[in-house]
Amino acid sequence: MAYKITEYCVKCGSCFFICPVAAISEGQDTYVIDQEKCTQCGKCLTDNHCPAWAIVKE
Repeated sequence: MAYKITEYCVKCGSCFFICPVAAISEGQDTYVIDQEKCTQCGKCLTDNHCPAWAIVKE
């Protein structure tokens, strides 16, 4: 199951630093997940890394 960063993203960068495969990058309005790089490990979703709860399963 793929992960997505929603419009609730506050661009804090916490997901960027926790991603082990560098699948997350800074977009224009939010951070974005490159679905081709993402291994769906869930690190960005678990352990409350996102203070805005902006990362969801698609």
